[in-house]
Amino acid sequence: MTSLQKLCLVYFVVLMIAASLNYVPGLTDEDGLAFGIFALDPYDDALHVASALWALIAGVRSHHASRIFAVLFGAAYLGDGVFGIFTGYGYLDLGIFTNASAGLDFSLGRVLANVPHLGLGALALWAGFKNLGHLA
Repeated sequence: MTSLQKLCLVYFVVLMIAASLNYVPGLTDEDGLAFGIFALDPYDDALHVASALWALIAGVRSHHASRIFAVLFGAAYLGDGVFGIFTGYGYLDLGIFTNASAGLDFSLGRVLANVPHLGLGALALWAGFKNLGHLA
């Protein structure tokens, strides 16, 4: 198993944790914000579960499948995080299509709300293009 395949399995776990955040008592506040920062709805949960299953299948299947996952997932999630900074909404949950833009905002809350997608996307994209562990 290559390093990239192992990274996909880590992504499976991380994304399943993200999908479960709304269902762990005490992690959301009275406004329904996870950690008091961002709201997750059933669409977000479905997106995280689908992404997690994609990561699991890619990681178990092959290095090539893991690389495809890393590049496509990375680009999609990184882009979603960038849209989140610029508009307040992402495109993966269709938020930019159902809400008016909240405008560019570098406030701590907006940045923290988008850091998970920015970080996960950037790491996956980097690993996919670096072809992590291709000789392992």
